[in-house]
Amino acid sequence: MENHEDKNYLKKRKKAFGHAWDGLKSFPKEAHAKIHIIAAMVVLGLAFALEVKGTELLLLLLCIALVISAEMLNSAFERLCDALHPEQHPLIKEGKNLAAGAVLVCSGISAAIGLFIFGQKLLHLLEQ
Repeated sequence: MENHEDKNYLKKRKKAFGHAWDGLKSFPKEAHAKIHIIAAMVVLGLAFALEVKGTELLLLLLCIALVISAEMLNSAFERLCDALHPEQHPLIKEGKNLAAGAVLVCSGISAAIGLFIFGQKLLHLLEQ
């Protein structure tokens, strides 16, 4: 016999998953989302074309997830700030700049990792 609390737990998890799915569906509407999505597609296309496998492919996938997640968190932070304090405020501006800076750090490190992985593959092709 199932416990009533187990049913409520599963209902809550299903509802939470639905909210997360809604967040994923709304991401493409964000200002920089298209840039990140296009960059991810280019990276995956290059990875396929250059036959990137194993740890290198996992690292590229992790970088894609990191950048997109950082952008989603940045967007969420900006929306929350705008809802709570629609007028300009120096601390909110600083917070938004810090969140955007986090996306920039993730993107920069990810680009460096991509250049390293793809650079090695391209150099190897040129040497043949």
